[in-house]
Amino acid sequence: QVRLVESGGGLVQTGGSLRLSCAASGRSFSGYVMGWFRQAPGKDREFLARITWNGGSTGYTDSVKGRFTTSRDNAENTVYLQMNSLKPEDTATYYCAADTMVRAFAGRYDYWGQGTQVTVSA
Repeated sequence: QVRLVESGGGLVQTGGSLRLSCAASGRSFSGYVMGWFRQAPGKDREFLARITWNGGSTGYTDSVKGRFTTSRDNAENTVYLQMNSLKPEDTATYYCAADTMVRAFAGRYDYWGQGTQVTVSA
């Protein structure tokens, strides 16, 4: 079965950087989209970024454009989220998700990782 495992979270000061990884396994992800989301306590889950497994086409929500970059290493079956210029409001649990292009572009993701905590201190 599909398994997504995030890593790389932690505590960082304002202005710092972190790189999250999402190791994917269990099937071929050709034709899939990998998405990044976050959820802060008491808030709704927020879409951040996505990348197509084939071709590496990316998309970002406005709040992270220019600060966050997603990439993938097909050989390692791993997707990354490079986060720069971090702010306290970026504090949240970060998740990667996966689904087919049709479902992902409709905002539906069936496969989720367990999440990794990112805390940005002021």
